[in-house]
Amino acid sequence: MSSIKFSLGIPLGIIEPAGEFQSQEAAAQMGRALESAGAAAGYVTDHPAPVAAWLHAHGHDATDPFTSLSFVAAATRSLRLHTNVVVLPYRNPFITAKAAAILQVFSGGRLILGVGAGYQQGEFKALGVDFARRDLLTDEALETIRLIWSGGPVVKQGRHFNAGGNEPRPIPQPPPTIWVGGGSDRAVERAAKWGDGWSPFFTAPTLSPNNRALAIQSLEHLAEKIRVLNGLRSEMGKSGPFDVCIGPRVPIKAMDRVDAERYIDAVGRLAQIGVNWITTDLPHPNRTAYLEAVHWFGQEVIQRL
Repeated sequence: MSSIKFSLGIPLGIIEPAGEFQSQEAAAQMGRALESAGAAAGYVTDHPAPVAAWLHAHGHDATDPFTSLSFVAAATRSLRLHTNVVVLPYRNPFITAKAAAILQVFSGGRLILGVGAGYQQGEFKALGVDFARRDLLTDEALETIRLIWSGGPVVKQGRHFNAGGNEPRPIPQPPPTIWVGGGSDRAVERAAKWGDGWSPFFTAPTLSPNNRALAIQSLEHLAEKIRVLNGLRSEMGKSGPFDVCIGPRVPIKAMDRVDAERYIDAVGRLAQIGVNWITTDLPHPNRTAYLEAVHWFGQEVIQRL
């Protein structure tokens, strides 16, 4: 399993108590801890306008991914910066392409742009985006972002924009890695066509009905999806490197040897079917506890793999 890499959650979205997780010092300290522990990347998510009922029941706050990861980037040197995931229909693709390009250039090429179509209908409404057209908007955004990053004037008529020779710069070289999220057939096709990787997620009891429909149900389900994805890429003539990233269904809780063994075994089963990146959210009741968890994970999991 030496090829397995880890992207660990950075709890920058936690707003209370003030400054515990949301400060320049916190972002720098947590980013450096991940780097020291041997994590390949750190991730944050994207909810610009979460529905209050969801937020206070089983949801979570989120930072702007590009802004918050820029603070992590400034304090680190090798840690990759992972958006897990940016909801593409929420933003004009020119805005997304520019934000990602700037973070890529300023960080020295460390951005993993994880993207998805989104699932929270109330958030779409608040942002003035048609939920029913989210798949069309996601495909359009990916096509447009790739076009923008290819350089030169962009001429493209979109559903909500009309570029008649606009030229956003700088052009990031290399462009950010794009991982396409979601486990649906549409997401698999999207990853094969536009992505450098695929990042689905396993089902869980707390997921919304919309999210459960997009989730992976089992190892066997995941293995079949990977076979389909590889077949699609082959048909498209794509043979370059391609990442598959998912979080195992084994949570880290006690942070003891039993926890580590159970987790490592789950990672091994994923690696056997073609997964090469793992996402994990570590315990974070406070910043000190999170930093201790990162150190433990580095010693008991990353170093042993």
